[in-house]
Amino acid sequence: MLSKNQLGFLYMFISICAFSLMDVIVKWSVDYPIGQVLFFRGFFGIIFYFFVIPRKRLHNFYLTKRAGLHALRCLSGLIALVSIFIALRELPLATVVSISFAAPIFTTILSIFILSEKVGIYRWLAVMIGFVGILVITEPGVTELNIFYIFPIIFCLGLSYVAITIRQLSTSEPVWLISFYFSLSIMLLSFLTIPTGWVMPSVNDFMLLSLIGIFGGVANLWLSQSYKYAEVSLVTPLKYLSLVFAIIFGFFIWGEVPTLKTLGGSFLVIISTFIIFRREIYKKNVITSKAIND
Repeated sequence: MLSKNQLGFLYMFISICAFSLMDVIVKWSVDYPIGQVLFFRGFFGIIFYFFVIPRKRLHNFYLTKRAGLHALRCLSGLIALVSIFIALRELPLATVVSISFAAPIFTTILSIFILSEKVGIYRWLAVMIGFVGILVITEPGVTELNIFYIFPIIFCLGLSYVAITIRQLSTSEPVWLISFYFSLSIMLLSFLTIPTGWVMPSVNDFMLLSLIGIFGGVANLWLSQSYKYAEVSLVTPLKYLSLVFAIIFGFFIWGEVPTLKTLGGSFLVIISTFIIFRREIYKKNVITSKAIND
């Protein structure tokens, strides 16, 4: 019988594997319009969630009193998703994953303005280190400007706002409902791209494209389950395995070899997110100890 921390560790590991496989298929799907790929992500994500909705909620699972916040979460999530799909197609896999690690940096900045949180010197130091890491990876103004580097940064911004809205929604909404509305919004957005010309996939391609939605749905749900069962300090560092997977898949499938600047910038970004992560744990422990003493 697994302990709660062991269960959380397992859920996080499977979530990372699912996200990594989804990224690989998205990068492979370059012959299909992004709108069509979005359809598979949304439609098969929806199908997956119908298997996890509690039976007693099947007749009214869609009901919510926070439709406005769901809409904001979906909009920011769509911006992030479209951006990361474009980035995965145009940039090396390890580069995209490396920059995506910067999401907690932007979350820290947005939390100041949206949640009125106070940010101390350590987290500001982390923000600066993270931005240096992004500059090292993208080299703006040093090499020929590649406009596609902006898309993983847009992804980080969108994902940061997603994290904040989910933090607000999760106080009253089940995880599966938050994820369901997001998958539904993806599918609805994809319909707008039909006039641009979709491509009839072969049977094998259809199966691979459908896995984008399944892997995406599984990854999101098990990520939430991981945080539910385990201590955050135990499972969060596992996220950095996605860079290892990206380097391995990128090399063996597309012959991509990460440059020293990508690895060096990744190290700085990872250090910055680790500082933010440790400060969050410290703050939580301080608040808990005060509550016990009071």
